[in-house]
Amino acid sequence: MRGRAAIVGAGISGLTTAIGLRGIGWEVRVLERWPKINSQGTALGVRPDAQAALARLGLDEELRRRTVPYRRAQIRTPGGRRIADLPLERIERKGGAPVLMLSRISLMDMLLDAAGDASITTGTEITDPEALRGEYDLVVGADGLRSTVRTAYFGTAVRPRYTGIVAWRGVVGFEPDLRGETWGPGQVFGITPQEPGSTNWYAAVATPEGHRETLDELRARFTGWHDPIPKILAEADEKTVLRHEIHELSSHLRSFVTGNVALVGDAAHAMSPALGQGACQALLDAVALTDCLRTADDVETALRAYDARRRKPAQRLVTMSRHMARFSNHPLTGPRNALLRLLPA
Repeated sequence: MRGRAAIVGAGISGLTTAIGLRGIGWEVRVLERWPKINSQGTALGVRPDAQAALARLGLDEELRRRTVPYRRAQIRTPGGRRIADLPLERIERKGGAPVLMLSRISLMDMLLDAAGDASITTGTEITDPEALRGEYDLVVGADGLRSTVRTAYFGTAVRPRYTGIVAWRGVVGFEPDLRGETWGPGQVFGITPQEPGSTNWYAAVATPEGHRETLDELRARFTGWHDPIPKILAEADEKTVLRHEIHELSSHLRSFVTGNVALVGDAAHAMSPALGQGACQALLDAVALTDCLRTADDVETALRAYDARRRKPAQRLVTMSRHMARFSNHPLTGPRNALLRLLPA
């Protein structure tokens, strides 16, 4: 089956969907509302299942060229005492490959190269989503947390909700020996590889909605925490550090599809980054949608198969990410740490 598809949004899920659909003979148009595609971001972890999804699109060699493996890391107290290991070895044993780290910028560059400029139109605001439905055989909402496509076709019952956490992210130009996460009361600090010669860091802090904390105030939060956290924050640059209030979808959609419209990525299942699964799930959505369209006789049958394949697993991870964010940021550190030590490595 072949046809014409409009993909609204040129982020990870939209570009990957475009690559997949073009690969099975579809005519694809990607509509991006910003005048320039936003490649902003720090490190992402690509898990084995998402690596396999990219391999289905012929991007496995390019992915390996751009990434570094993430194999061993610990969860620590602010004083530096080990509480537990992150489950990286278990992920590698189960999936047959280590988690691979790269910057969001690098992943977006890779996807843009594979998608090609000809199919992407920037500076396009969707004012009448219903018109797309009549013009194209397939409409894909890949337009993120505040999806215009989701609102137009699926209503407003499921909306973004602030999680109570602000995420700070940055990159420093050295590679510390210590990697992993440090959990304190109401805040977490993480250190991961990103690419040779640079290190990704992030801080998740419980913050009232609308409160604008400065970088100096963030540094003060982590005063006295173990090395190299103070050094990393001392080198952080106000101009390049990213700060985002973390939102998720307030409840689960009953379906990711309606008629000839499908949702992928954050438009379908925006989640807390506590499990590092947002980008991976977007890649899995895109490849699953491609597979279903390849094998079905008509679009609506394909979309029902896509919904059956992806909705429950993705929504289960939304719930798990929510619980992990609350657990890791819990103010009662003693009981939390004791429970964490009981979990399998």
